[in-house]
Amino acid sequence: MKRYILCLAAFTLSLCIQAFTVVIDAGHGGKDAGAVGRSAKEKDINLAVALELGKLIEKNHPEIKVIYTRKTDVFVELNERANIANKAKADLFISVHTNSTAAKVGPQGTETYTLGMHRAADNLAVAKRENSVITLESNYEERYEGFDPSSSESYIIFELMQDKFMEQSVELARNIQQEFKQTGKRTDKGVHQAGFLVLRATSMPSVLVELGYVNNPTEEQFLKSTAGRQQLARCIYNGFAKYKKSIQK
Repeated sequence: MKRYILCLAAFTLSLCIQAFTVVIDAGHGGKDAGAVGRSAKEKDINLAVALELGKLIEKNHPEIKVIYTRKTDVFVELNERANIANKAKADLFISVHTNSTAAKVGPQGTETYTLGMHRAADNLAVAKRENSVITLESNYEERYEGFDPSSSESYIIFELMQDKFMEQSVELARNIQQEFKQTGKRTDKGVHQAGFLVLRATSMPSVLVELGYVNNPTEEQFLKSTAGRQQLARCIYNGFAKYKKSIQK
């Protein structure tokens, strides 16, 4: 009888302990194509890499719960992406994106962002481009409390914010960037901070990954290829696995 009670208690405790949960966010989608190259669209690249990343986590860590903000070509509002993670009480949020510049031919390289105040004009430009998706949402002025993604003044709020998950977010971002450089042999553009709305509303360590520049012809071909997408997903996964191991110590 005592053994039965102990087994029942252990089973009940296991039900109460939530599995480590990762939310993978494929940026853009549906009516929002994101950055567009000569023949590739950001939304498609993001989704392919996000799904591949999820498969790697599920295969190697069956104990981890993986949630996607989208698994198909649909439009998901920025606030809803964060809501999905918050409702799931996620332990980690990884947003996958593809970069671009105003220049006809962009540079090459990967970079990973955490929430914060931009310290360079280039970082602000990336945040403005990614945040501009809210203009496709109905009543976005009220929904985002008057935030104007094209106005530099709107980003002052991020300088006032204290992200309690900053240390963990930066550790994850550094691990991912290290993998991009060492394993993926990609040009390392570093870890940065910027005012991303999709990260602002999450209540867990969060990063936003820029896979490469779709307006660079060489990089675009890499981003379009199955091998390229698998390699990028593997790098993100390796960075995640290293982070997960470090927090278990």
